[in-house]
This record gives sequence, structure tokens and C-alpha cells, in this order.
Amino acid sequence: MTDYTLDRPVYMDYNATTPVDPQVLETMMPFLTDQFGNPSSGYSLGRQAHEAIDRARGEVAGLIHCRPDEIVFTSGGSESNNMVLKGIVDMTNPRKCHIITSAIEHPAILNPVLYLMELGVEATVLPVDGLGRVDPDDVREAVSPRTVLITVMLANNETGTIQPIREISDVAHEHGIPLHTDAAQAVGKIPVDVGDLGVDFLTVAGHKLYAPKGVGALYIRDGRFLTPLIHGAGQEGGRRAGTENVALAAGMGAACRIASQRLETDAERIRTLRDSLQGLLFDGIEGLVLNGRPDCRLPNTLNISVPGIEGGRILEAIPGLMASTGAACHDRTVKLSHVLAAMHVPAEIGMGALRLTLGRGTTMEQVETASRLLIRQVRRMRYAQAG
Repeated sequence: MTDYTLDRPVYMDYNATTPVDPQVLETMMPFLTDQFGNPSSGYSLGRQAHEAIDRARGEVAGLIHCRPDEIVFTSGGSESNNMVLKGIVDMTNPRKCHIITSAIEHPAILNPVLYLMELGVEATVLPVDGLGRVDPDDVREAVSPRTVLITVMLANNETGTIQPIREISDVAHEHGIPLHTDAAQAVGKIPVDVGDLGVDFLTVAGHKLYAPKGVGALYIRDGRFLTPLIHGAGQEGGRRAGTENVALAAGMGAACRIASQRLETDAERIRTLRDSLQGLLFDGIEGLVLNGRPDCRLPNTLNISVPGIEGGRILEAIPGLMASTGAACHDRTVKLSHVLAAMHVPAEIGMGALRLTLGRGTTMEQVETASRLLIRQVRRMRYAQAG
């Protein structure tokens, strides 16, 4: 198999992680050097650190349109999700609790749900349609007197499909049930307003929006209470113990401020590039399949399948193209993505999935290069199969 190498690799995996924005790094540096104080200390170094966290909290709140005191800094999206799922359940009597979620959630939701089920919590995992969308009527039918939480992601990390969270929130609040949404993939890519969505809890992951890895945030609507995941001193309003990581919080805040400033222009430019990439690939590869919704999806996300050829084999032959597939490798065996499986995508199609996700660093030159390499490799592999 011939490798197609590039002088400059093309990165198209922005849903996996993003590079740290230079302005974010610049904001963080003082708190990794001279301004090293503990935010709980009363002297000047401590006050500087405390003020930096307050400022960052306000910047995160500004991006999702909530009050600063409704933001809790965490170590990332996984911790935020675990805080909600484990904090909402009555651990003294978990068998009285019921949770509703969907089959396409990130493992940071599904695995905590499985853990809670082992403790006796009942869970309903809702199906999705062929485009990866949850039906709000299915949510309504799943509600029981013991339901303590509904959690449905805002946008799917694989297909980009955006969920009807506003309609789901109407169902939740009709029954007085709190609603959580994992918005890790959505925040920074599309407008997110917690008031418009009607959510009680919302997860943000820093490294999905050009902040460092290891930092995230959780929105907790005023009046809602969660049992802390981490007990200790009274940091973060008593909701998450531990001395705050000032540098990471500052970086998270800066990333949210930058996203607020350039959200509209970034989305428009990246959507144009994504659509160009999609057009080039569909023109050049016969029988290509689009996975997910063609319209209501993240502006940067393209999930396509090449029927009959494993996506992983295609990417292995193009080492200069950094992207993801629709399959997961476990114990040296390749399995269909749980998201595509939930959408009832046939294995022959789903195993050929490629997730191409664009970002601020993507250029038209990269789009043209990626499409050219993918088209050439797929044609070559099809020719070999036919031979």
C-alpha cells in the first residue's frame, strides 16, 4: 500500500481536540510564573489569583449567557458530566432513582450511567432516528415518577447532529425534572444560551474551544443543588473542593472570551470550508454516504462513509491527514461506532466512516489537499478490490 505523505500535515480532527490559542497561552503564563498565589490567601498574590478566577468565571458565563456564580470550574467535560450524574442521585437510596439519556451520548455520560445502574439506579437509554436525532416524544414517554434527571447532549461529537434540547427541556420542566446537556462539542462552535435552551446543567470542555486540556466548566442553574463529587474545603462555592488551578481557569476564560468575539465569523468561514470539502468528496467518490443530518449539525463537522472500505485503512495510507473514523479499536478488534450503530447504519457502510472536523487553522488549500488525497486513495483501493 502506497503512503501519501505531505510536507505539512493536514489536521482535520478538531472535534478530538484543538490547539491552544496563543492569546490563551499568554493569559495563562503569569499564573505559571510570578503570580503563583493561592486564591484563598488574603495577601496580594492570593488576591491576584482570586481576581483572575473571578474574571475567568465571568468570561465563561458570558459565552453561555448565565451568571458568573452559576459556573463551576472542573478538570474537563468528563468530570462535569460525572458531577451531574452522581451528584443528582440519592446515594442513600439509588433504587428510587431513574435517569433518562440517549444511545449516542459520549462515554463520559454512558459509562457513569452504567456505574449508577450497578448501584441500583434505573436508566432509560433512548433511541435515535437514522439521522441521529432524539425524539422529544420518546423523552416524554420515558418519564416516570422516579425520574431524577434527563441528560441529552447538545451536539454529537461524531456526526455533529444538534439535538432538540429546547423541546426536551419543555418536557423535563412539565414534570419538574432537571435537564442536563453535555455541550462539550457545541460551545465555541454555535451560539449557546442556557436560558434559551432551558437547561439546568450544562457541560463545557476547554480543549474543544482552544483552551488547554485538563480544564472545563459546569453550569449549575441557580437554585439547583448537587452533592459534590469532591469533598474538602469550600472552593467553588462549596461545589468542588481543591485549590483552584488559576492558570487553567484563566486560560479557559480567555478561550471563552475569544470564542464570544469571533463565533459568528468563525462559524460562517468554517461552514463554507466544510461544505466545499463535502462537495469535492461527493463529486470525486461515487457512492459516498453522509452520516447524520445534512442541515442541523455543527458547522465544522463532516461524517462520511465509503461503503465496503474500512475508514481506518484509508487513513493509514494517508499519514499526513489527521482525522478520525467511525469505528473504535478494542482489544485489537475494530467495532462499529456506538453512535452509528444507534443510527442503524449498516456495518458495511459504518465501518467505512471518516470524521473530518475543521477549525480555525483550516484553510481552503488544506481542504483541497485532503479531498485530493482521499479521492485518490479510495479510487486506488477500489481498483485493488476489483482486480
